[in-house]
Amino acid sequence: MSDDQADPLPLDGWHRRLGARMVPFAGYKMPIQYEGIIAEHKWTRASAGLFDVSHMGQLLIGGPEAEKGLEALLPADLAILKDSKPKYSLLLTGDGGIIDDLMVTRRGEHFYMVVNGATKAGDIEHMEAKLPRGAVLDHMREQALLALQGPKAVDALARLAPGVTELTFMTAAAFELDGIPAWISRSGYTGEDGFEISVPARAVEALANALLDQPEVRPIGLGARDSLRLEAGLPLYGHDLDFTTTPVEADLVFALSKRRRAEGGFPGWHRIAKELADGPIRKRVGLFVEGRQPVREGAMMVDAEGNEVGKVTSGGFSPSLERPIAMAYVPTAYAVPGTEVTLAQRGKLFPAKVAAMPFVPHNYRRKGAQ
Repeated sequence: MSDDQADPLPLDGWHRRLGARMVPFAGYKMPIQYEGIIAEHKWTRASAGLFDVSHMGQLLIGGPEAEKGLEALLPADLAILKDSKPKYSLLLTGDGGIIDDLMVTRRGEHFYMVVNGATKAGDIEHMEAKLPRGAVLDHMREQALLALQGPKAVDALARLAPGVTELTFMTAAAFELDGIPAWISRSGYTGEDGFEISVPARAVEALANALLDQPEVRPIGLGARDSLRLEAGLPLYGHDLDFTTTPVEADLVFALSKRRRAEGGFPGWHRIAKELADGPIRKRVGLFVEGRQPVREGAMMVDAEGNEVGKVTSGGFSPSLERPIAMAYVPTAYAVPGTEVTLAQRGKLFPAKVAAMPFVPHNYRRKGAQ
């Protein structure tokens, strides 16, 4: 879908009034920055950043065969998935490639799913073709989605939604915000504590304004969203994940539930089981790049003879660490932290070292944490 084919997102005018620099993204115009990527990045790490993620697809899958139908598409153990406990999972091709990464939550008699904005049309088409007749998929076009991220996000949101302090990482519940129904999960994609808030599109601007009225909160654009998730070691679909990468290569084995690994019954299981047993040929790793110049997606990792042996899939400057970092797929033999490698970009060579991820520690509020 081209940028001029999609209807504007509900907060399009709101972003523009706040002075956002708008860019094409996932078929929409979206804010890349307001006051600057580094300032917005550091504000989110220290306080609370408000992200508009309404471009993402929100889906409901219900009906008597919803659970069985989804288990045939996802490697998650939905049979033991408790109510209101979001689970990270994957849509997979027949040979184990990743169609999309997503969040799925049991909500009573149905499942609530959030998929990536750039892939939602294809995801819906794929699922509608594969789900049994006893499972019905509804694309919740009338819903908007906000993410409030950072160590002070809970302080800001609790004034509007008393009770959210009781949520812990990867739990969710229904709330009312000034009479507006909201589904709130304690989750996000920055590595920080925070929340994702689904509300009717007609009410999202009032909620965004109420959140911005809190002293901890500032609006944050796509630029800082990308640098934050890179520091957190979180892969981005279409860059670090695609049809050619498997969950084992991508270091996402945690998304393969124990029962499903043993029993199979999901697309690509035979290849994935072999990679689990024998190890993958390549693996997603983090990289510390020497010097100050970042390497970008597409840069090659080369051996002593200059032959390509790996490829950078995400790269940039880390505002928190004040140094360039990257993610790459490399041969498994190179995947040990501390391994010295050479990157090639635009005719220049960059020394780098394989690094453990996340680059910046996660700050989630887990159950039992104070």
